[in-house]
Amino acid sequence: MKKILALCFIIISIILLQSFAAQKKQARILVFSKTKGFRHNSIETGKLAIQQLGIKNNFDVDTTENADVFTEDNLKKYASVVFLSTTGDVLNDKQQIAFERYIQAGGGFVGIHAATDTEYDWPWYGKLVGAYFISHPEVQEARFVIKDKNHPSTKFFTDSVWMHKDELYNFKNINPDLKVLISIDENSYKGGKNGAFHPFSWYHNFDGGRAFYTSMGHTKECWTEEKFLNHLLGGIKYAIGNQKSLNYKKAVSKF
Repeated sequence: MKKILALCFIIISIILLQSFAAQKKQARILVFSKTKGFRHNSIETGKLAIQQLGIKNNFDVDTTENADVFTEDNLKKYASVVFLSTTGDVLNDKQQIAFERYIQAGGGFVGIHAATDTEYDWPWYGKLVGAYFISHPEVQEARFVIKDKNHPSTKFFTDSVWMHKDELYNFKNINPDLKVLISIDENSYKGGKNGAFHPFSWYHNFDGGRAFYTSMGHTKECWTEEKFLNHLLGGIKYAIGNQKSLNYKKAVSKF
């Protein structure tokens, strides 16, 4: 009897340890920064900053510019995929399908700055990222209006206005289902083309997954600015979510 009790104790201990280890396992994100068009000189600075955010906030960060990593088996490792100032046609048809299935299975997406200057011929991606870039004036300071302080990416703001210097994108094909977090006041700078409705950061649930986008991050200086980094960190946390694993049984292409 004592041997049986001892064996039961060992088995229970192993199960508890495995359960504890599973709970303590850190989320892992993939930062993808392939460019087929303009290449921002802040990309390397951005990679390092995101890696530092991971170290300080208990998530692992892999970086790559190799689109071959976009397979179902590989993407399963990641709680979120970050498109860091990607430009142009960065994924082939097979890789696009793998990424669609990843999102449909419950994966997360974060788009930063030129992520909206990416994959113009892939309608699904346009809906995911939320809009497409059309133009921008010169880098200048502008008035950003915090529209929603309940999201992790904006809840730290104490004021409703944020004066921030960046490259100020104009957009087309804005997804009407977006939940706007920050908009930009076109009366505060020169070169705006979206009028009274000019979203600059947003989030939404899309096709089974979670998507967050911020148009900020053009300059190297952005990546040392505390407010921008807190904003981005909140977006990453939202995209990571609470889901323990992806559900590929629900991943069925709709596009």
